[in-house]
Amino acid sequence: MTDFTPTEMMTIAAARQLTSNDVCFVGIGAPSAACNVARLTHAPDITLIYESGTIGTAPDVLPLSIGDGELCETALTTVAVPEMFRYWLQGGRISIGFLGAAQLDKFGNINTTVIGDYDNPKVRLPGGGGAPEIATSCGEIYITLKQATRSMVEKIDFYTSFGHGDGGDHRERLGISTKGPTQLITDLAIWRPDPVTKEFTVVSLHPGVSREQVQETCGWTVKFADDLEETPAPTALELSTLRDLHARTTAAHGGSKKGN
Repeated sequence: MTDFTPTEMMTIAAARQLTSNDVCFVGIGAPSAACNVARLTHAPDITLIYESGTIGTAPDVLPLSIGDGELCETALTTVAVPEMFRYWLQGGRISIGFLGAAQLDKFGNINTTVIGDYDNPKVRLPGGGGAPEIATSCGEIYITLKQATRSMVEKIDFYTSFGHGDGGDHRERLGISTKGPTQLITDLAIWRPDPVTKEFTVVSLHPGVSREQVQETCGWTVKFADDLEETPAPTALELSTLRDLHARTTAAHGGSKKGN
């Protein structure tokens, strides 16, 4: 299994960031795939929590939504949504939160509300859901995103979920004690915030990806680490685990849409 897609590389690279010690607030889609690949490979004791209140869930297939019965059926317990947010999330009991974005800026601020002017938008998006609370209450935030100039922008159209604001110590000045976005995993690279400015910096390029490709798909001037690395290619175990997970999901939910 030497051939893999950029999306598979992104998912597996995200999965590698997780450990068995993590309590992870999982989103639907790529974050769910990454978290469950981690659980099925190197992090069997990871605690996965979904927004619907399922704790310690271990789905055999990827859920269609946070209300999918697969989550409740395989969870250690299920609590009410207010308890999930007030006690678990806002109580500081979740180490990692996974978020996606319609728009993202270089400081990890996320827009999932509108594209364009708020009162007369080009596109009205689903909104924040629990993401604004996740962004400020989880110990760290990991973001997964396919790179494109329309999604990685110099200035987002609306602040849905707060990242590092204007950079530097902006979070601390607002009284936010959590770390905020510490990883951005895309289909081309792994990014981490500069320790001082908090601007996302490319620290690792995925196999076969050039600096030029990263810049061409990003709306701001990209900074690269001095000791730029290459992301290790997916292993046979990682790929087979991800593909088997998608195959079971397709068989369970029907349809021919590929998840990789």
